[in-house]
Amino acid sequence: MTGPARLSDLTVAPTLTTPRLRLRMPVLADFEHRAGFYASDRSVWEDGPVPRAQAWRIWASEVAQWPLMGAGPFSVEGLDGTYLGEVGIYQPEGYPEPELGWFVVPEAEGRGIALEAARAVLHWARDTLGLDHLVNYIAPGNARSIALGERLGGVRRSDLPGTGPGDVVIFHDLTALPAEAAS
Repeated sequence: MTGPARLSDLTVAPTLTTPRLRLRMPVLADFEHRAGFYASDRSVWEDGPVPRAQAWRIWASEVAQWPLMGAGPFSVEGLDGTYLGEVGIYQPEGYPEPELGWFVVPEAEGRGIALEAARAVLHWARDTLGLDHLVNYIAPGNARSIALGERLGGVRRSDLPGTGPGDVVIFHDLTALPAEAAS
């Protein structure tokens, strides 16, 4: 079986900025935030909670998508350097298409951080990678992520395969994005 096609020639994440955020290549210290997430009940929508060693394997494989596939997660931080979460393009083995995904620390929830960062990644995927669409694969009970996918302009598509039973698949038409982009 062959893996997904390479999305670009990038081996590390570029730095994207928005009015409040900096999106950058993940670094080892960022893992502590993901380990905390996977140890908590917040991870239920990502098949968690899981032990720290399993959280490491998940996170490390996601970060490894940069040199292997040319796209992956961006760590999201405030302009003051405070870590806020992760947003990026994910396509592990078994995913039908590249997915736009996100995670934010509890302190960042409800502040529009994931929305702002995801918009920057959507524009970057269109403008730099030349993608015409991305999808979200979301567990049906994850109402907050479903709402975010729709706030980003995505449309539910029951005709597209998910990655798990009952996944809500949200399709993002990147050709319909406005001209604005992250710098």
